[in-house]
Amino acid sequence: MTYKRILTIQDISCFGQCSLTVALPIISACGIETSIIPSAVLSTHTGGFKEYTFNDLSNDIPLIKKHWEKEKISFDAIYSGYLGNIKQIDYVIDIKNSLLKEKGLVIIDPVMGDNGKLYPAFNNEYVQNMKRLCAISDYLIPNITEACLLTNTVFKVNYDEAYINNLILKLKKIGANNIILTGVSYKEGKVGVVVCENNNISYYEHERINRNYHGTGDIFSSSFVGALLNNKTAYESSQIAADYVCECIKNTYDDKNHNYGVKFEPILYKLISKIK
Repeated sequence: MTYKRILTIQDISCFGQCSLTVALPIISACGIETSIIPSAVLSTHTGGFKEYTFNDLSNDIPLIKKHWEKEKISFDAIYSGYLGNIKQIDYVIDIKNSLLKEKGLVIIDPVMGDNGKLYPAFNNEYVQNMKRLCAISDYLIPNITEACLLTNTVFKVNYDEAYINNLILKLKKIGANNIILTGVSYKEGKVGVVVCENNNISYYEHERINRNYHGTGDIFSSSFVGALLNNKTAYESSQIAADYVCECIKNTYDDKNHNYGVKFEPILYKLISKIK
């Protein structure tokens, strides 16, 4: 396997298992050199904690890029997650144009909403600008809420396959090449991932575990990236990532005190064994 280098741009929580705190170890464990640009530093993640500290690092991003250009550093892939403002969207696009190798991949997780609602930190202007970033993606990884926001589609709790396929088509019109739509459930007790790869739509279904944990979406996206850069297809990468998230939830399920994420570290070997 060719030794690859990826840059991931998202926030970092000093405590809590989400964003860069999971992306860095997971992608590195997949055998990929992982560089980071933190979009912000938080004392903890925002779910379940109060009075956390937050430091916006927007002003540092162009300085980091300038230094890397001077050092002639480049990347085989760029993967972005939570971005705090429109300025950071512009910076990711600029970094893609400046530091991504020819034929390098752009993977975008447009983190901005869930359960039918936009996160409080964002507004419609942010959504409109996120479309510009999604338009340059090789792989786009939204949940249903984010897909609806990006396509101006009414969010539905109950839907059918036609509704989901229409979302995929609308995302394609934005410019996304390949789409991995997460959290899709057609039947009770089941949930899965719809993958549009090279215009072919497929669905991977697995069991639904009725327990919500912070950071599982970040674990899915990071595991997907790790598999994809190990030459798996988008469908194979989605299957591997979804199965690993399920394993992580099961590994945490009986620990009532571990409510700030999932115990992904002790079972990283399961992810690696499926990839290798």
